[in-house]
Amino acid sequence: MIKSLHGVTREPFNRHELAPLPQQKAILEMVKIHASQGGFSVVVGEPGVGKSVLKEHLEALANPRDTTVVSCSRTLHTYLQILLQMAESFKIEVPERQLEKELIKAAFEHIQQRKTLYILIDEAHLLDMNVLRKLRLLFEQFPKKYNLVLFGQRDLLHYLSLNVNQDIKSRITYSATIKPLNNDDLEHYIVKELEAVRMGINTFDPAAIELILRSANGNLRLCRNLCYGSLIEAAREAQKTVTITHVNAVLVQPHWRSHNELIKQQVA
Repeated sequence: MIKSLHGVTREPFNRHELAPLPQQKAILEMVKIHASQGGFSVVVGEPGVGKSVLKEHLEALANPRDTTVVSCSRTLHTYLQILLQMAESFKIEVPERQLEKELIKAAFEHIQQRKTLYILIDEAHLLDMNVLRKLRLLFEQFPKKYNLVLFGQRDLLHYLSLNVNQDIKSRITYSATIKPLNNDDLEHYIVKELEAVRMGINTFDPAAIELILRSANGNLRLCRNLCYGSLIEAAREAQKTVTITHVNAVLVQPHWRSHNELIKQQVA
């Protein structure tokens, strides 16, 4: 619908190859640097601020020549499941009781081939600290050319700060918080998305942009979803310009309402 109306071959705000924003670029470079010395990195932020985009760019570093990336996001992060995903990346097929020994052996073989290893664990605030402690003991036997990167919400740092977890926290070599974006950054993101698919930067009128920025409140994911939803509303009316009316048509949907607004609506 959007593509045919605007005469483009791709849709904005619905692409997989999202470019990293400045703070994501900075964190990406630091994670790569720490991988050269046996890094343990923690990246936290509220849902929707851009952790997933950063993780996708780290996953894109994988290539057979010099980099292996193990991304753990499909499980509840049990120790065994993380080991199995690592074994899958290393193309290891051995009985479970031999996994640790074979993973260490494979890690040394990688270093001999001058490869770097990244282990990415998403939603790490749900990770049992005992699982993380086991991983820490395992990676201490790895050659020092890897980076274990934990992505999670801010609760993760709270858990790591507890006295009982000081043995883990003291081994963190790098940490960063992905902060909500300011309005200038969000507007720059909107323009870049439109330019990437060859749509006019005036596709959203000023009033629509202002409402989107105010409603997204610095959240990249909310901004993207609101822009895309507004484009759909405009396309339904065969309108090439998104107005405040189209943005409001998205904002009245129940999932955009606050908890208090939904309670009042039920009482009414």
